[in-house]
Amino acid sequence: MRRLQALTVLMLAALASFAAQAQGVTPRYWSDTWRGWHFYEEPEPESTYQPAPVARIAPATPAASVAKPPEIAEFERLQKSLEEKRHIAIMRPTEANVRRYMELEAKVVARASTFADMAQRIAWATPELDPSLQGRPVNSKALEVFDQLQMSQRSESIGALGRDHVLFFFFRGDCPYCHAFAPTLEAFQARHGIRVVAISVDGGSMPGFPDARRDNGIATTLKVTQVPAIYLAQPFTGTITPIGFGVLSETQLVERIAIVAAAPNGPAASLPVRQAGLP
Repeated sequence: MRRLQALTVLMLAALASFAAQAQGVTPRYWSDTWRGWHFYEEPEPESTYQPAPVARIAPATPAASVAKPPEIAEFERLQKSLEEKRHIAIMRPTEANVRRYMELEAKVVARASTFADMAQRIAWATPELDPSLQGRPVNSKALEVFDQLQMSQRSESIGALGRDHVLFFFFRGDCPYCHAFAPTLEAFQARHGIRVVAISVDGGSMPGFPDARRDNGIATTLKVTQVPAIYLAQPFTGTITPIGFGVLSETQLVERIAIVAAAPNGPAASLPVRQAGLP
């Protein structure tokens, strides 16, 4: 009877162990007593599984270098040879070393001169490649004509500008530079047709401008700290743009006013005329 009970217990334990293994659960040691003591068993063989080796990507074979034109290769050799001979001549300036460098340099200069002559001949035959015909000319006679045409065009633009613009001339009665600059402004006004409004910072007078106005705060608003000072004002739009300070020539005045007038976005810096206290 006892033997039958023991067999029954062992069978139940074995069934429980098998069920646990089937469900992926590690069986308890008391449910595995039917196997006896484990250290009497043969050890389980070690797994012989080996991961597959990772395939290594072979480095790409560099593409064959593109062959240089023979002229490029020859130029590089000449350049390297000239540099080496120059270094040798500098570090050891013997007669032979310096002569060797100078002879090679003369060859390089001769080739460069031949290139310059050919480029000049091509420019003479091709107007669009002639730099002397582009922009400001280099010939003295052509330069004189160019300056006259440019002055005439700018004078016309300033005359058109004078329809709704004036020039503010800030001065002091005791300023010698202001007195020296006044005749230039007087002639500029007569020649280009733009009105000059003289403003006295200290209340003094200025020959050539008997209708000069006394400063009523506009100089402070514009932060005029140096005289003579010239500003371009447009009362219609209410803006004032600085043109320059100090004694300026007529050419400088024409150039600066033309540049300011031709700016695509208007003056770079402007101040409201009304807020400045336009007299």
